[in-house]
Amino acid sequence: MRNNPNDVIRLIELSKQTYKKMIQNLWWAAGYNIIAIPLAAGILASVGVIINLAIGAILMSLITVIVAINSQTLRKYDIPPKNKKRSAKKEQKEKS
Repeated sequence: MRNNPNDVIRLIELSKQTYKKMIQNLWWAAGYNIIAIPLAAGILASVGVIINLAIGAILMSLITVIVAINSQTLRKYDIPPKNKKRSAKKEQKEKS
């Protein structure tokens, strides 16, 4: 952030992208919990599906890594300054 009022617009765009990432991460974690917790509790033990505790720990670690990597992709999001777009449009109009 600088002393440029256009940075407020960029900050709003960044906050929207951050919110989208939060929702994605929530779905990753909820999906894991919806599937893995009943399996770990032995809901399918009558059918013969039993998860070893070590495999459960690995799955828990894996979802943590997936959420962390998904959050890091937000760093690649670049918001172009609004005034650069406007100046490019003005240049096109002047050329016409």
